[in-house]
Formats: sequence, C-alpha cells, structure tokens
Amino acid sequence: MEKFSRIGVDTSKEFFQLHGVDEREQVVLRRKLRRKQVLRFFAGVEPTLVGLEASGGAHYWARELTRLGHDVRLMAPQYIKPYVKRGKNDAADAEAICEAMSRPTMRFVAIKSAENQAALMLAGMRERLARNRVQLANTIRGYAAEFGVVAAKGRANIRSLLLQLQADTTIPAMARELFAEHAKQYAALTVQLATINAKLLAFHRANEMSRRLARIPSIGPVIAAHLVMKVPDPQAFRSGRHFAAWLGLTPKDHSTAGKTRLGVITRAGDETLRSLLVVGATAVVWQARRGKSRSASPWLLALLKRKPPKHAAVALANKIARIAWKLMATGEAYDTRRFLAATT
Repeated sequence: MEKFSRIGVDTSKEFFQLHGVDEREQVVLRRKLRRKQVLRFFAGVEPTLVGLEASGGAHYWARELTRLGHDVRLMAPQYIKPYVKRGKNDAADAEAICEAMSRPTMRFVAIKSAENQAALMLAGMRERLARNRVQLANTIRGYAAEFGVVAAKGRANIRSLLLQLQADTTIPAMARELFAEHAKQYAALTVQLATINAKLLAFHRANEMSRRLARIPSIGPVIAAHLVMKVPDPQAFRSGRHFAAWLGLTPKDHSTAGKTRLGVITRAGDETLRSLLVVGATAVVWQARRGKSRSASPWLLALLKRKPPKHAAVALANKIARIAWKLMATGEAYDTRRFLAATT
C-alpha cells in the first residue's frame, strides 16, 4: 500500500485533484482522478491525514474516507485561500489545502453525519418556504396597491386582503383571476410551512439537548433545534467567545499601534442562526423595555439605560450564544438564578 504523510484533495463534480507529501515534506503525489476512482485510490493508501475544503459534498467524502481509516480534516475556504501561491487552478488549490492543514493553529470544520445533514435539510427547507411566503405576500401587497387597495402590516392581514381583492368589482377581471392564483400559492405555502414546522417541533421534542437549550430566555424550539442541527460538535470551539465570533456576533477589530478600534459585528458565520438569535433577543428586549418581563437580568436593564435597543439586542444575542455553547459543551441544565444574578 502507498504511504503519505498527508494528502490535500480539491473536489469538484467530476474531477478530483490530489496533492500529497511524505514525512520529509517532499511532494510525492500530484494526480487527477475521476469521481469513481477516488475511493478505489484511497482504499489502496495507508491510513493518512486527508484535507478537504468544506464545500458542497465535502461531508459525504469525509464520511466515506473516514470509513476507509483515514483522518479527514475539513477547512473553511477562507482559511485555505492565503496558501494559494499564484494563479488559480485545481493543482494549486490541492497544494494549498495540503499546506493549510499542516498549520498548528488551523481551525477545522466538524464532519456532519448523514442524519445531521438530513436535519439541516429540514432547517433549510423551512427557511426557504418562509422566505418564499414573505416574498409572495409582498408581491400581493405591491400589486394590490396599484389598484388602490392596501392592508395593515402583518401576515395575518394577507388573507383578508385577498378576500377584499376578490370582492372588489372595480378591479379588472384578469387581475382578480391572477390574485386568485396568488391566493392558491399563498395557501399552499402556508400548508407546506406548517408541515415542516411540525417536523421541526418533533425533532426538538425528541432531542434532549434541544429541550435543554429551549429553557434559555429568547430561545424557543426553533432556535434550539437550529443550534443542535448546525453545531454538531460544540467542543470544536475553545470557548463561548469563539462560538459567538463564529456566529458573527463579535465586533470587528481594527486595532493598531496600541489603539483599540472596534466596529460593528462581523456578520460572519451562519446567517440564519445569527439572525434567529438576534430576533429572539429582540423579543426579550422589547418585553424588558415595557416592564413585561420578570426574568430580565439586571445586566440587560442596565444596558438598556445606556445603549439603543438594537445594540442591546445584539449584545444579549452574544450573551445567549455563549450560554448556549456552555450548555451544549458541558451537558449542564440552564440555571435561571445564575442568569438573573449576572451583572457583567
């Protein structure tokens, strides 16, 4: 069997470029394989370190190569790009992957199981359906405004708007027919979204970690399920701050020459998970500002006195993300008394 110190693999739909080095860091492998040849090649190689870019299909190949006994590492594309010496081709990318995975400070992406990716499909489908429904509702409102018909804000008013449009005889017949088609599409999207939400709730109820996370203020079943789905290995983060930074909830750092300059949040990482955490935190801030929340911490109430509500919501989302990481990493249960006693 062939032996290598590590192999970098640049994947694509059909062709895979390999770059391997030996124990002396000498290049001993430069080869292009077709998709059907990949597993056959690695089956004839002694277990070694294999690096892949965390792109489409990477988790599948990571699972397959792991079954063959290899130690597979996935890396984010932005961490690999600095190691591309010059030009852009498959061979240069494979070499950069091989080099990047050797760095002692490199951060790796946790390999997702097939079951975890199925759960992520559920989350992705829910997001797509919700986005399509909002888009369709805005389209209906826009067309209705062209005929002088408007409705109050909110999803609950779309149905009454459609009924009003059907009953308005001053609107041309063709427009009423098209509004009826829009109504059918909207109803179908609502039914599909309700089905997906039911499946998401079933996932939440069946998952012990998700149920524990849902006890945190501002985190409900949807956010808890997303956290479990999108963070299969919380131990991959060294601390809650690293987790919050991965979500993009920490400020940009432009410090130099001993001067600290912090900007807006980075907005890096998973956009859906970050936005859900901010929306949940915004609900808590809204209740705290109106005195309707008995569980508002002294830290949040003090923050609202000196910061705008939006800034406070983002800061609270950061804090909630750290708490969620702690619970996921240690298996602890949420303690309300500790949260209320927190002042920093």
